[in-house]
Parts: sequence; structure tokens; C-alpha cells
Amino acid sequence: MVIILNINKKLIFYILLPLIVGGVGYLLGGSTDIYTKIIRPSFAPPAVLFPIVWSILYILMGVSSYIISKQDNSFEALKIYYIQLFFNMLWSMLFFRFQMYLLSSIWLLILVILVIYMVILFIKKNKIAGLMQIPYALWCTFALILNIAVYVLNR
Repeated sequence: MVIILNINKKLIFYILLPLIVGGVGYLLGGSTDIYTKIIRPSFAPPAVLFPIVWSILYILMGVSSYIISKQDNSFEALKIYYIQLFFNMLWSMLFFRFQMYLLSSIWLLILVILVIYMVILFIKKNKIAGLMQIPYALWCTFALILNIAVYVLNR
């Protein structure tokens, strides 16, 4: 008996894309050991939490962007989605590899603005898809606050 699975290749692509971009960002960032060596604020989460949170967020981002891709006139929303993915990917390099905490804070601020704009565009296209991006927007905002604190404490 042959079992034919109805695999939605487009959905798989949209889920894998942010996971791969996140993985490339991690590789570009080099060693994350610096996180344990720098002065961190009291609200800094343990390093082990980051890959767990990011994996969940990337999957939510992928599903959300897939939903948007099925909407009419989704070009602008997806364009902002891809631009913010690019900013997301390069942040690790600025923070971990080059330890440019001020520049990485500015980079994150731009990312947060892009993500908020993306959420607005997504909500206009599909409310559920937009709401699925809210945890990402909140996490990026938290990351911005953490990054600024690291800059202040380590200059």
C-alpha cells in the first residue's frame, strides 16, 4: 500500500526560510561565548533560553508569512518581511563577532521599526497572521532594551 502524503511544500519553505536565515545569522555571529563574559543587566535571560525562543519565533514567523503569501496583494507586506529578516540575520554579527554594542543597538532599533510596520501590514492582510508576529515584535523590543543595557554597562 502506498501512502501519499499531501505535503504543502510552500508551507515548508516558509517555515524553513526564517530558520535557515536565523542559522546563517548565528554562524555569522561567531562565538556567542561573549554573552557570558560581558557585563549583563540583572534582567538578562540565561544564554540557553535564546535558541529555544528564537526557534519558536522563527516557526511562527514562517507560518505567518505563509498565510500572508496566500493573500491578494501581499507584495509590500512580504517585502518588509524579507527586509526585516535580513536585519535580523546581520544583528548577531554586529553584536557577537564585532562587539559593536552601540551599532547593534541602532540596528535593532531599525529592526523593531521594521517589525512593527510588518505587523501592521500583516494585520491589514490577515489578523491571525499579524497577531502571530506580536511575540516576535515583543522579543525584538526586549532584545533592544537588553542590547542598550549591554552597551551602557560595557563601554
